Amino acid sequence: MLCRMWTNLDRPPLDVRALRRALVDGPQASWSRVDVVAETGSTNADLVAGVANFADRTALIAEHQDSGRGRHSRSFSGAPRSQILLSMLLKFPGIDPAVLGWLPLMTGIALVDTLRTVAEVDARLKWPNDVLIGGKKVSGILAEVAAHGPSPTVVIGLGVNVSMTAEELPVATATSLALENAAVLDRDTLVRAILRGVAAEVDSWRDSNWGIDALAHRYRERCGTIGQRVRVDLPGGEEKFGTAVDVDEHGRIVIEMENVDSGRPAVLAVAAGDVTHLRPVS
Repeated sequence: MLCRMWTNLDRPPLDVRALRRALVDGPQASWSRVDVVAETGSTNADLVAGVANFADRTALIAEHQDSGRGRHSRSFSGAPRSQILLSMLLKFPGIDPAVLGWLPLMTGIALVDTLRTVAEVDARLKWPNDVLIGGKKVSGILAEVAAHGPSPTVVIGLGVNVSMTAEELPVATATSLALENAAVLDRDTLVRAILRGVAAEVDSWRDSNWGIDALAHRYRERCGTIGQRVRVDLPGGEEKFGTAVDVDEHGRIVIEMENVDSGRPAVLAVAAGDVTHLRPVS
């Protein structure tokens, strides 16, 4: 249980009882379980390790992580209670495993919509799983398949920088809701909206029989990478430059390549890689 004493009045602890009333027990209940822990290594790792013990739609939130992992096992951490550190265990009965790669993109839609409507910031998606405000990263998303089979179980983690100061940010290309003058910094309000948004996205996707047409359309509408000149760092160290023109039906970013010998723009669909937004060539 979280201690009710804290020293930073600007960073109160999450109210787990209120979250459960709203998300698990209330008339708008859409989750089976919501837990908050004071500290852990990684909420994603905790849910993956205990996958057999958790029901569908279990959410785990940490006030602090000391071994948080992003893409490519990159570590990240922040001051206690300065972020939303949330992992969600979800089951997808009857889904085609080939479309599981859409899960972080689906989560990004829900997260961007929450930040736009609740926090009132101009959040945009950066392919494949970052959220930017003004070109700076405020959030990242990581999805992991925890159990295969006819009803795959997936753990989706996300982190949102809420009250972090400029001095607390890990890199100059990051930002926080506080630094972007967000209308809402209350983490309880944001967590409720994020979890309701993710649940609604899953319901909508399930009702479409896991089709991706509508999902892909809505992702493209929110994706700030499309139309940008980019550098793609591919697995193995190769770099490619071009303009992002689409996200295809497999969730891949489609790049019109630069400096193609044939004189015609070659197109590359990238499933995995780091994308950097670049300034247009003058």
